[in-house]
Amino acid sequence: MADSFNFELVSPERLLLSAQVTEVVIPATEGEMTVMANHAPTMTTVKPGVVTVKMADGKSERFAVFGGFADILPTGCTLLAESAVHVDELDPSVLENRIAVVRAELEGAGDEKKTRLEQFIAELTKLGEIVIPA
Repeated sequence: MADSFNFELVSPERLLLSAQVTEVVIPATEGEMTVMANHAPTMTTVKPGVVTVKMADGKSERFAVFGGFADILPTGCTLLAESAVHVDELDPSVLENRIAVVRAELEGAGDEKKTRLEQFIAELTKLGEIVIPA
């Protein structure tokens, strides 16, 4: 059996999860990363995506996050999300509204900002494809 560690998922609104887990998959900006017990100390930014958590009892939970950062230590991991929700609670209209707001920002944006906004739209769209049934 894999060693467990403490994982906390926090959004500005609330603490979504604080539990002993054996594995957490985080959508880091440089690519997905799997965190396990005794992981090397790392801090990373998080892009919009799905955080998959494998609990110490073997059950799995999935959360949609909309950015943030993760602080990883050998004894635990804390993910501070800009916004997060359990995938079962994700309202498709909320995601569509977020995309619409970012699309509106594209109007008149400079090239560098436009590139970042287009990437963000792509990440939000992919998140929707992953968590919202067709």
